[in-house]
Amino acid sequence: MSKPRTPAGLRAAGKRLWSSTVDDFELAEHELGLLLQACRTADALDALQKALDRDGVLNNSSQGTRVHPALPELRQQRIAFARLVAALGLESGVQEDSAPKQPKQPRRATRGVYGIAGVAS
Repeated sequence: MSKPRTPAGLRAAGKRLWSSTVDDFELAEHELGLLLQACRTADALDALQKALDRDGVLNNSSQGTRVHPALPELRQQRIAFARLVAALGLESGVQEDSAPKQPKQPRRATRGVYGIAGVAS
């Protein structure tokens, strides 16, 4: 199977995530959609972090000192990114440089939705 092309519009973080993922794994069509959204989210995370680095986490306003509006959005984007990566079943953590690179692997199935404990269906 040929390696999918990097979608247009991705920035540096998104391109790195796309390339590293499609280099290591064979993804089904629906997984490529999830990967694209994860890449876009990675780009948004970079942009939000740059705004916070530039402006600081606190802003002065007419109502006094307030948290930068990018801070809660950054938190939400991090949650979304973690969920997308989990849905893809991508490995987390740092691999040892000495560890041999694994060949392309089929993806694990995503886990289903859990029911609420103590509630009868």
